[in-house]
Amino acid sequence: MHCPLRRQHLRGGGAAKDRELLLAAILADGINLGIARMAEACPGVSPSTLGRVAAWHIREETYAKALAEIVNHHHKLEFSGHWGDGTTSSSDGQRFPTGGRGDVHGQYNARYGRDPGVTFYTHISDQYAPFHTKLINATVRDATHVLDGLLYHESDLRIEEHYTDTAGFTDHVFALCHLLGFRFAPRIRNLAETRLFSIEKPGSYPEMGKLIAGTLNTKQIARNWDDILRLATSIKRGSVSASLMLRKLGSYPRQNSLAGALREVGKLERTLFLLQYIRDVDLRRRIHAGLNKGEARNALARAVFFNRLGELRDRTHENQQHRASGLNMVVAAIVIWNSVYLEQAIDILRYSGQDIPDDLLAHLSPLKWEHINLTGDYHWRRDAGLRNRRLRPLRSPDQALRVAA
Repeated sequence: MHCPLRRQHLRGGGAAKDRELLLAAILADGINLGIARMAEACPGVSPSTLGRVAAWHIREETYAKALAEIVNHHHKLEFSGHWGDGTTSSSDGQRFPTGGRGDVHGQYNARYGRDPGVTFYTHISDQYAPFHTKLINATVRDATHVLDGLLYHESDLRIEEHYTDTAGFTDHVFALCHLLGFRFAPRIRNLAETRLFSIEKPGSYPEMGKLIAGTLNTKQIARNWDDILRLATSIKRGSVSASLMLRKLGSYPRQNSLAGALREVGKLERTLFLLQYIRDVDLRRRIHAGLNKGEARNALARAVFFNRLGELRDRTHENQQHRASGLNMVVAAIVIWNSVYLEQAIDILRYSGQDIPDDLLAHLSPLKWEHINLTGDYHWRRDAGLRNRRLRPLRSPDQALRVAA
């Protein structure tokens, strides 16, 4: 598995001459330590040398390509198939405080009080791989960025069904997800207060009269159908980003014909989803399980991003995005590390005579970190052990059982 971060020098496109320095620079972002303090924690490394490696090799596009390599490798692992086939995903925002307002970030959000902060919005597959992350303003609703992760990730995953919590859906998101080929399945809070919409008059459904809030404006949809298709095509081709269009659509007055027509399509899709959500227990379980994986990933990310008490002190959007991308890459590396060793642990247990059915393996998680020492000095091994991809042997079946648990 090669890493694009190594080879894509900003000017010459060549590989980093010192792989250990590059790993240290990535870890400096991932654990929120920063270049200067990471140099202090790495014996024999100067801040100027480490900063030069970061400046020439670490960019958002190289982070995205390197993350895709890790996610693709994890997707190909046989053991990952116990958790899913890589066709469903969930997304959630995780807030981190900032030391100040910064450029345009570090805004206030009433939900979190008067302390400024930003949000790392991350998509995670059913195989626990965090395949996309994005820095967003804390005052922006999560739903605005749902489609960006589904459309613009660079991995080989082919997502078909996506889960969010209540903050992750709007009628516009329902409509665009349907038009772009994704099944959108949010977990909806206060379901009893949610109302349906019908094409016919509510009186046509006397048994459901109290649940129907009104009728859909199908004429408005028909009048603007060509514009709706052009919008979806532009987003699909990348001519305009999904988040930008969702922000614009949300800010348009209700009289805007395109925004209104797309909202009507979203009401129709939301109604169809709610009807299935109410009667399909398996769907609700899938949604709940998918969102739980995202919550578990957030707990690991919070543990990894421990320096400076988890507070972002970078003032520019670029540096803050590097922190988010570095954190996501470290989490992805932990996921793939744990997956490989979980498979080894299960093999040892089975070799020792223990009966472990395959259906129980779906309840394991590669998001544990109790066995990882996150603090201390960082020594990079220069021998050939890791370069030859040798695995560290597990000491005993009892230790394997503790790892699997």
